[in-house]
Amino acid sequence: MDRVVVGAALVRDGRVLAARRTRPAAAAGRWELPGGAVEPGEDEATALARELREELAVAVVVGDRVGPEVPLPGERVLRIRACATAGEPTALEHDALRWLGPDELDDVDWLDTDRAVLPALADLLRPPGPSSAPS
Repeated sequence: MDRVVVGAALVRDGRVLAARRTRPAAAAGRWELPGGAVEPGEDEATALARELREELAVAVVVGDRVGPEVPLPGERVLRIRACATAGEPTALEHDALRWLGPDELDDVDWLDTDRAVLPALADLLRPPGPSSAPS
């Protein structure tokens, strides 16, 4: 069975929070959706809420999955979940945070694994167009 890593699509005002890594050296300076490993006895939502408290000092409401499950090295998988918060995130484990709109997602150097969910993330951030209204 694959071990699960959860990441947060922390969304506010049509933007998603990106966090710049400081370690390991190979990932330093690249951007990710914050999160971490699901520990034994945790479900994905509990793990993600814990990770965001630890990394960003923020309480969140964890929502639905976003995008595909992404294979990671070491028989792990990355699953992204939509999240909401009323608080203001603080970078405790990253050296920068940035709110990105759907047309700004390509403005940062994402980790390859997070890049795989960008199309789904852009769809999540874009408001429904007039064509989706009932006729």
